[in-house]
Amino acid sequence: MVDTTAHPTVPLRPMTVPAHEAADRSRAFHEVMAQRRTVRDFDSRPIPEEALEWAIRTAATAPSGAHVQPWRFVVLTDPERKRRLREAAEAEEREFYGRRASEEWLTALAPLGTDWRKPFLEIAPAVIIVFEVHKGPETPRPYYTKESVGIAVGLLLASLHQAGLATLTHTPSPMRFLNDICDRPSEERAAYVIPVGYPAPDAHVPDLQRKDLDEVMIRL
Repeated sequence: MVDTTAHPTVPLRPMTVPAHEAADRSRAFHEVMAQRRTVRDFDSRPIPEEALEWAIRTAATAPSGAHVQPWRFVVLTDPERKRRLREAAEAEEREFYGRRASEEWLTALAPLGTDWRKPFLEIAPAVIIVFEVHKGPETPRPYYTKESVGIAVGLLLASLHQAGLATLTHTPSPMRFLNDICDRPSEERAAYVIPVGYPAPDAHVPDLQRKDLDEVMIRL
């Protein structure tokens, strides 16, 4: 039992779903999310700013270790910053594809059709840079930082998809150049680069299959 005299609490107001509706709601959400695909061909037309803001609000509802909420979402729309982002990311990716990646890794990536070229970083109308916030002069020590930020990003992708927006999760390595581009302090460390926009009219995606339920779920 939590000692409510030491730390204030509020009554829980859970979302009540009748048992006979639970499976239907889960199925409906799955049917929407099953259409989500990583997109590399973006249209440059603007996206609703409010939809972007609500998606980030949703991401920020994620649970986090000790409720420290160790995340920062930097939204890039300025063409000059996006140009700098693309140039720096492509420099890292040329090194990755040319020298650092093993043959096994490159073989695994081959069906996705990826290479060092990242034009989507400039074409997409917005790019969200997700930073992990670590201990600093004005920030508390976080706990389970990567896990917490990973959950938040999952909610972010789901919310953006619900709004009809396409995304891609890009993780150039190393990422320290993003602190300079985004004017962020050293205690913040970039974890994800997420272009956001509408798919280009002629966009194609790899013909991939997701694993069946019995391959990913184990009952004990």
